[in-house]
Amino acid sequence: MRGEKEFRKVRAHGQVVRHALFTLRVTDYRPRYGETWQPRAMIGIVVPKKTLKLAVKRNRVRRRVREALRTLPGLPPCRATIHPNAAALGAPFAELQAALGQALSGQFKPRKKKPAAPGPRP
Repeated sequence: MRGEKEFRKVRAHGQVVRHALFTLRVTDYRPRYGETWQPRAMIGIVVPKKTLKLAVKRNRVRRRVREALRTLPGLPPCRATIHPNAAALGAPFAELQAALGQALSGQFKPRKKKPAAPGPRP
């Protein structure tokens, strides 16, 4: 994914899937303006300094997640952002890959949004 605008769309409209190794937000695939219809997975990886302080560790987690996604067979067409936790750094690669595959294929049930609290009564 490119640009803050695409990340904001996923954040606003995406379903959240939480796992011990990462948090995933997924929406369905829609082409960019003027782009032809080519269903594919567009995934952004976000690792903030708050999660991992050292740049070396942040980059290593990004590389591990990117490789796990690259080697997964048949990703569904979607737009997604992945926020790996610090646990993803030390988890076995096969476990990380299996968890990402399950989350993207929809085997984890997304959390339902809490109903909005009623506003103050006049």
